[in-house]
Amino acid sequence: MTDVLVCVKRVPDFSGEVLLTEDAQSADARFVGYTMSNHDQCAVELGVQVAAATDGQVTVLSIGTADSVEQLRSALGVGATAAVLVEADPVALGPADVAHEIAQVVSERDYGLVLLGNDAADSGDFQVGIRLGHELSRPVVTGVQTLSVDGDTVSARADGPDGREKYSVPLPAVVTVMEGGVEPRYPTITGRMKAKKVEVENRSLSREPVGSGRVKLTLPPPTPTNAEVLGEGPETAKVVVDLLQKLGVTR
Repeated sequence: MTDVLVCVKRVPDFSGEVLLTEDAQSADARFVGYTMSNHDQCAVELGVQVAAATDGQVTVLSIGTADSVEQLRSALGVGATAAVLVEADPVALGPADVAHEIAQVVSERDYGLVLLGNDAADSGDFQVGIRLGHELSRPVVTGVQTLSVDGDTVSARADGPDGREKYSVPLPAVVTVMEGGVEPRYPTITGRMKAKKVEVENRSLSREPVGSGRVKLTLPPPTPTNAEVLGEGPETAKVVVDLLQKLGVTR
């Protein structure tokens, strides 16, 4: 039996241009909704699969505002059985703070496997999994897309620069997940109803945050685009035909 802890974060649901707050310390979500990142959703899916295959249980954890309960209930609706919320201002926390708070929860319970998204979709932090593994003195594998548990061993697979990579590490372990290996399931009506009945455990920070030390976030410049005006009116048709023939487009 492998009990799994999956850590998720409430992040802005950007589908277009990403905006930053005036102090450039976080993503500006005033005009969008919130969600879990694709990495986190895949981590939840893998956690549910491992628990089902080993007769274990899945607990989902989030560190953030009270509104993060929405993301916890989304995970409960697809198979997680318990939820923990550590209430805090996420902007005030750095990766070391997040890793420490997760470690506090893990140290009190027997989670054989801890899964996290590979990086935070809003701030770009990707240190939490490695810091958590160090704090717990557990092996950690990052950037995983699929995994399975056989006895006391977790086998994880990822796409590396030279092709498919496979790792085998002993449990207990920490693994960070990238999207692309599994298709996250969507909650059914029954799943949503069950999720509403689960009591979310609320916790406070175990220590004063040390913060991220971040100066500011920056956005990459927009990708330049070039456009060529071929003409105006009916005479443009011949120009378009000539261009299509030049490109090798045929009927």
